[in-house]
Amino acid sequence: MTKIEQIFEHILTHYRGIFATVFLLPVSAVYGAYAGIRNWISFRLSSAPAKHDARVEAVIRQIEDWKEQGAEQRLCTARSGWKTMSEMVPKYKLTHRQIDIGMYDLLEIDEQRGIVRVEPLASMGQISRSLISKGWTLPVVPELDSLTVGGLIMGFGVETSSHKYGLFQHICEAFEIVTAEGKLIKCSPTENSELFYQIPWSHGTLGFLVAAELKIIPVKKYVRISYQPVYTLDDMVDVFERASRDTENNDFVEGLVYGRDQAVIMVGKFADAVGTDGALNAIGRWYKPWFYKHVQIYLEQRKEGVEYLPVRDYYHRHTRGYFWAMEEIIPFGNHPIFRALLGWALPPRIELLKYTETETTRRLREKYHVVQDMLMPIRYLKQSIEYFDDHFCLYPLWLSPMAIKDNGGQPGYVHPFRTEEGVVDELYVDIGAYGTPGKKDFDNAVALPLLEKFVIEHRGYQALYARTFMSRDDFRMMFDHAGYDRLRERLPYCRQAFDEVYDKVSSKGRVSPVEMRKLEKAG
Repeated sequence: MTKIEQIFEHILTHYRGIFATVFLLPVSAVYGAYAGIRNWISFRLSSAPAKHDARVEAVIRQIEDWKEQGAEQRLCTARSGWKTMSEMVPKYKLTHRQIDIGMYDLLEIDEQRGIVRVEPLASMGQISRSLISKGWTLPVVPELDSLTVGGLIMGFGVETSSHKYGLFQHICEAFEIVTAEGKLIKCSPTENSELFYQIPWSHGTLGFLVAAELKIIPVKKYVRISYQPVYTLDDMVDVFERASRDTENNDFVEGLVYGRDQAVIMVGKFADAVGTDGALNAIGRWYKPWFYKHVQIYLEQRKEGVEYLPVRDYYHRHTRGYFWAMEEIIPFGNHPIFRALLGWALPPRIELLKYTETETTRRLREKYHVVQDMLMPIRYLKQSIEYFDDHFCLYPLWLSPMAIKDNGGQPGYVHPFRTEEGVVDELYVDIGAYGTPGKKDFDNAVALPLLEKFVIEHRGYQALYARTFMSRDDFRMMFDHAGYDRLRERLPYCRQAFDEVYDKVSSKGRVSPVEMRKLEKAG
């Protein structure tokens, strides 16, 4: 390492907050403005639908070229691996043949059918802005602006309306896929249904997504949100589960857990106007406190409350602080002076944060830092909170209820909970753990394998954007591969073209940002 590289490493390691403020925020802001203007122009001029068919044909031509040249390399998308939400970077992109799929646009809003048709790289921020301006919304709008439709379908997507509508995959009406054979196939619950139900969670290992039809519902101007602090674990579980099962009255349910026996349970409902029972809080404005800090006030003051949040502010309430992960990147980011001057620039783009990781921060992250979402049957919520407290002591924890639908009995990668007597319960809870645990002598290499074992034993699932220690056998025990394996065997060129999911999400397929920089430099 040269002297300059040593100095740079020292700055990135010990002064990361200052570096992020001075360098990453301006670059992020400029790029974000460029992307926003491009998407706005494309949508307003309605140029995307005319170009979409040509883009699909270009994908097919790339696959035909691969076949003509012997179909020797595995295939993957050409999108930069640095842009994924995982803390890791996909290594397989260095050796695989990359298929360019530059598809970022909304194609059509069909109000009569209640459908929006979009390309795979359209983002949640882009879609929510466009739909809300026309009086519509997606039933499930995952939190961060930069999340893409393709990532949420091929991986997974959840939000606080998922107790009512299911995961992001459950608001999908149809997919358009280009297979490894080079064929464009449309699949839906009634057309190529087996493929339709296997696409979610498949991480691009069955074909390339080129378009999706998503349900839309009418939107109102505000979300009326009530805050209820609880001070025992039993109350936490009881209040959260009752709210989550009441899909008739509750459009949104969320819990922020600040300690083993302390949480704030939030219940939200669409509203046309600000009522007399609460004040308007435009929490999305740049100078406002990070949402989790705002919520904590209700716990500390031991009071319940009601507020009305503008609907897009509610959807993206955790974006500026990346939930609470931003506190470890820019420790002074929630200070009122910082928010007033630079809050508008938050958050820095995820790829920039990854690219500036150092050897020192890598070692610290891999040993001490946790970014995990575990999807647990609701009946095991209490045991799960106790487990996290005993083995991690990491707070806050994020609770988001979710229904895993049974797809009318169709197979899929994940299934609803089924008791020994055959009783089905669709309700799960996403437990999000982000940050540095307070457990003495904590080590990810020990704690995460034990957590994965706990999740498997309680018939839960791990979100696959996160780091995993599972063996291939354990991975297949957690996720149902029966229908997936049959499709991969049957679809022409599929096994030849694509890795299995495990090969893409395990340590075999992903490496740390520091390691990836070295590989790219050497390559």
